[in-house]
Amino acid sequence: MKSSLLEEIRARTLAVWAENGLLEEPITVRARTLSVEEAIGNPEGDDFPLQKGKERLMEAEFRGARGQAFTDRFGDFTGTLADVARMPLENNFRRAVLIAACNATLRALGRCDRTVHCKDSGPGECAALLRDHLLAKYPGARITQVGYQPKIVQAVAGSFALRVLDLDPDNVGQERHGVRIEGPETAREALDRADLLLVTGSTLTNDSLGGFLLGKPVIFYGTTIAGAAALMGWERFCARSA
Repeated sequence: MKSSLLEEIRARTLAVWAENGLLEEPITVRARTLSVEEAIGNPEGDDFPLQKGKERLMEAEFRGARGQAFTDRFGDFTGTLADVARMPLENNFRRAVLIAACNATLRALGRCDRTVHCKDSGPGECAALLRDHLLAKYPGARITQVGYQPKIVQAVAGSFALRVLDLDPDNVGQERHGVRIEGPETAREALDRADLLLVTGSTLTNDSLGGFLLGKPVIFYGTTIAGAAALMGWERFCARSA
């Protein structure tokens, strides 16, 4: 089933490509999977999805600019932007190719920034800055985080009433940094009770993002959603990416 939200993002991306004459040029976009060290270095922990082998970062390069997308279905792609434009968005791999290409091209055109994942101490520093941002803008908010990102959970849980949703069965039911990780069975209630949602950009790749646009404040985090957030006017926090 096609996602109307993804199709809207693709349409806006293609409009930018057409506006800049990119579809008519023999441009090749390559997406490659990154090793853990290439992607995030040593982030002072061992429970990131990348480190556990659950996800990889796909990376596209265009005119020297790089764009990335998290996905659990990964591989290489070589073609033109026209090829990407025609690609059916029927699985996480194909969606990751489009998203990485969108991020790289919009970065090259100056339409978005911070498209390359931070490394080493970056995730922890970003999480601390996010907590400070939330304290300043949403003091006392009840927050539901969609997607287990360990540094964000660790930083935010001490200052807010936090619930965390995740799809990884290895995480669901476990306590992480004082918070019990919840699965799909409690998702509706956890979303309804929240004043604010913190949502991973990976929801764009797995085509679940539309389920979190519920008319309440949403802050997306991560590099995956860089281009889409710029195109759609969504708030995004990604303080230490490059």
